[in-house]
Amino acid sequence: MPSPSRHASDACQHETRPSSAGAEYSPRQLEVAASICKAMADPSRLRLLIWLSQGEMCVSELVERGDEKLGSVSARLQLLFNARLVTRRRETKHVFYALADEHVHDLLSNVLHHAAEASA
Repeated sequence: MPSPSRHASDACQHETRPSSAGAEYSPRQLEVAASICKAMADPSRLRLLIWLSQGEMCVSELVERGDEKLGSVSARLQLLFNARLVTRRRETKHVFYALADEHVHDLLSNVLHHAAEASA
């Protein structure tokens, strides 16, 4: 039996939220947002962000805390840096990392709270 044809008047009706200014995003903005999500989508990188949410840390501190190889931690930090989730500064032979800004802190907090609710 053929399905009935669909008309615009057949569309489901639901209450919509009021549109806010800036609700449209450019393809480039969507690409950047996706790369941020991709950078956070690894438990080891997410753990680094959690530690950095407590304050700036030296790479060697992060290596010790995670009991991992320097190369692995450095590669993860480089990816987070490229995604603009962390900042870095050099002091003599040490490199210190921190969350890039309050947006990253809020994003991390929201993701973790949402995950906690989903697993409860």
